[in-house]
Amino acid sequence: MNLKQLSFDEFDGFLRELGWPKYRAQQLRDWIYKKHVSRFDAMTNLSKSDRALLETRAMIGEPELVRQQRSTDGTQKFLFRLSDGQEIESVLIPDEDRNTLCISTQVGCTLDCTFCLTGTMGLLRNLKAHEIVDQVLWVLRHLESRDPLTNVVLMGMGEPLANYREVTEALKRLTHPKMVGLTPRRITLSTSGLVPQIKRLGESGLNVNLAVSLNATTNAVRDRLMPAVNKLYPLETLLRACRDYPLPPRRRIFFEYVLLKGVNDSEADAHRLLRLLKGLRCKVNLIPFNDYPGAPFGCPDDETVLRFQKILIEGHLTAFIRKSRGRDILAACGQLRTETPSAPALINSLS
Repeated sequence: MNLKQLSFDEFDGFLRELGWPKYRAQQLRDWIYKKHVSRFDAMTNLSKSDRALLETRAMIGEPELVRQQRSTDGTQKFLFRLSDGQEIESVLIPDEDRNTLCISTQVGCTLDCTFCLTGTMGLLRNLKAHEIVDQVLWVLRHLESRDPLTNVVLMGMGEPLANYREVTEALKRLTHPKMVGLTPRRITLSTSGLVPQIKRLGESGLNVNLAVSLNATTNAVRDRLMPAVNKLYPLETLLRACRDYPLPPRRRIFFEYVLLKGVNDSEADAHRLLRLLKGLRCKVNLIPFNDYPGAPFGCPDDETVLRFQKILIEGHLTAFIRKSRGRDILAACGQLRTETPSAPALINSLS
């Protein structure tokens, strides 16, 4: 029994099986989620006999670090091997006032976005809730105390809402004050636009930030860039769901827009984007395309990117140019991919 597989309530059931008092459950949760221990002998407020019993009945699993790379800009990329041998990547991005961890939710991805390297893997499997949380726990355990983790973004490998059940369970553990205890305002979930799951997330009460990967202002272009998801949920359906999304006070939806040279970066695209998002409480993150070997697209020049942003700002839309981090180690947006053999994408395997 890997104790990290247990939900909050399942901890109590495990303690009942051992015949232990209920308060012991929170002691175990504190050691795992607050103090980030991976061995029972480190749990000093348990007796030696209790620790010995735990050794016979349970374990505290954690992913195996296969490779750690550091970019010239300080970004770190971690390649983790899971218990079944599959591999995922996570990225730690330092900034002046924050440390952001980008975590994966699938091995590969269920979608086929043509500008994303992860999509070329296909979907190998969904991650379990504890495997999603484990990426955070590993970094918390090894991060230097003077640089605390401030933000978590579900923007790594995979489409989070295609793994809805495990992702939302992971979010519960990440935000529960008696587990990891991160504030929901510091967590952002990014989706390519799975409308039914967006609605379910809005009704869940989790209150994490929502980011939507838009990347086009017409269905014709989005069909080319994101064929699987846009054919199911075209722009008008997606944006209706965004308008209906229950935002907490002073919160906005983030729209991510990857700028591809000669594809979606024209002045006409910028003006169409203004019209599409009119009246929405939102911010736009403009992401100049991050190249990778064999990529079918190019990155627009700085002048084009700045002109696109200027049109949005003059139209009273908040728009930022996201600075690419970790490009030299393929750690930037859309560049994550392990060497695991590819498998067919399975859009219809949503859970």
